Amino acid sequence: MKIELYIAQLLYRYQCVTVPGFGAFLTETQSAQLNESTNSFSPPKKMISFNANLKNNDGLLANHIAQAEKTSYEYAVSAIQYEVFTWKKALEENNLFSIKNIGDLSLNADNNLVFKAYDQTNYLASSFGLAPFVSPLVKREIFEKQIETIEEKETIQLVPETRTASPYLKYAAIFVLGLGLTGSVGYSIYQNQIASETMLVETAVQKQVQNKIQEATFFIKSPVPAVTLSVKSAVKEVKMSYHIMAGVYREEKNATKTFNQLIHLGYKARRIAPNKHGLFPVLYGSYSTFAEAQKAQSEIQKNHNPEAWILIESL
Repeated sequence: MKIELYIAQLLYRYQCVTVPGFGAFLTETQSAQLNESTNSFSPPKKMISFNANLKNNDGLLANHIAQAEKTSYEYAVSAIQYEVFTWKKALEENNLFSIKNIGDLSLNADNNLVFKAYDQTNYLASSFGLAPFVSPLVKREIFEKQIETIEEKETIQLVPETRTASPYLKYAAIFVLGLGLTGSVGYSIYQNQIASETMLVETAVQKQVQNKIQEATFFIKSPVPAVTLSVKSAVKEVKMSYHIMAGVYREEKNATKTFNQLIHLGYKARRIAPNKHGLFPVLYGSYSTFAEAQKAQSEIQKNHNPEAWILIESL
């Protein structure tokens, strides 16, 4: 599951979005900027920063993912843990990791996280649709000179042309007007006749319908016999959807080595297919309920691996 999309959605609505076990993305509103030297304008926007010390789970991101994916809160927490593990693995190997539409994370010489935000996306909802632009410089002196030049030109006077109307046109207009009045009167009489005939037809039809309804007889037949369905009992296979993670390895030989060690220690260890990143997961064991997995996780964290965590498959 890619959680970058859900982090970006929450940045539009909240000032702090915490990724449990990794850090928090913080936003600060910056007012509109006008640069007179370049004639450029930038709308108000949210500036994004990162704090690696805020790692506690406040439930915001997990609840949002659970609602969006229509899944449980526990599964959302497990998905975040797995994604954080992938991020840390990428930072260890490449010293750089990019979060889409948010920014780049890298490790400095002291092995501390350094964040550089992207400028392409503005997470301030009130500035939606606004983009930076550069306005061309208005040269007012040239414009005023053009106005003066126009005013100095000689004014053009328009003299209306007089025409003598032909007497034949007057008689033609009177004739056309008479035809129009005659046509409108005749059309009104025709419409009244159509309406009267329509009323007579509708009255006759309604009378026939009422007679048919009064003559109709309804018969209630015996009820349809009930259908009996035989249901065969079937043994439902119990799905083991809750896994205790021992580790995820890029080299399959390392995964095999850990698997053999766990078997030797008495765990019901398992291996599952490589994930979408090409990594090989190794499990302490799998369980059918979250309560069983939590109980086993507590014992494993106490006796063998404090960093063991639960992976929940999509139910």
